[in-house]
Amino acid sequence: MTAPQTKTRAPRNRTIEIGPDEVGRLRANLRTDTIKFRNQVICGDALTVLDQFPEASFDLLFADPPYNLTKSFGEESFRQTSVEDYENWLGTWLGKCVRLLRSTASVYICGDWRSSAAIERAGSRYFKLQNRITWEREKGRGAKRNWKNSSEDIWFFTASDSYTFNIDAVKIKRRVIAPYTIDGEPKDWERADDGNHRLTHPSNVWTDLTVPFWSMPENTDHPTQKPEKLLAKVILASTNEGDQILDPFAGSGTTAVVAKKLGRDFCAIEKDESYCLLAQKRLELAEFDNSIQGFENGVFHERNWKKQ
Repeated sequence: MTAPQTKTRAPRNRTIEIGPDEVGRLRANLRTDTIKFRNQVICGDALTVLDQFPEASFDLLFADPPYNLTKSFGEESFRQTSVEDYENWLGTWLGKCVRLLRSTASVYICGDWRSSAAIERAGSRYFKLQNRITWEREKGRGAKRNWKNSSEDIWFFTASDSYTFNIDAVKIKRRVIAPYTIDGEPKDWERADDGNHRLTHPSNVWTDLTVPFWSMPENTDHPTQKPEKLLAKVILASTNEGDQILDPFAGSGTTAVVAKKLGRDFCAIEKDESYCLLAQKRLELAEFDNSIQGFENGVFHERNWKKQ
């Protein structure tokens, strides 16, 4: 890999970059094997690396694989294929993950509307389907002859009927528009200086996420980076402190970073070294800042809640 070139950016742009003087230090911390894999970023092809782990090593599999689109990811690219072929490709690595998961493990697989049917079928071959989450991407290009595409799916599976789900850890604090009282006292909500709110059970439709962009400190140049808040929901719901999380398509390392911030262990696999280096830098930054935008004092907030 050649040393990354620093771009000229606007003064308020907070996108994380790798300077030429950082490459050597960050590269030295990468692994290419699984001899030591706890809290490691492994630079390699998931199809090869997954064969090297011992059985029953992980409590959560979070996978954000290439969608069934023709798209470039740094030095790698993925070409759109038929739904059947994409489903078969999903099976090539999902099948390898089965033996790596503990019996109480959960599995989350990301996709868009084109790939969702294939994910449901491929995932159901190996795991128990529990739900499909749809989250609003909040941005996207308009279309003159179709509906604007501004949502993605996350399919939720489990290895068995016995699995972790911490509902109280992922409740969302919502503004109460029409507060209901009994004898003048709030019913299932609370008064606060910043307005009336209640903690509500999370649904499978997530409208409180913000896709990382240039002024957010978590932003990178990865083209399909997931929000840290999204990973926080998944990790808090489906793991406990000290649990081990596997991400076979780690990209710029969001799963690893959020796991670190929330006291979980991780193993992140990524084929593109430039993204591995970004993941390593983000992990370094997390040593000094464990904040997650939209998650504060153990509570998830609505999007733009500080402006309400």
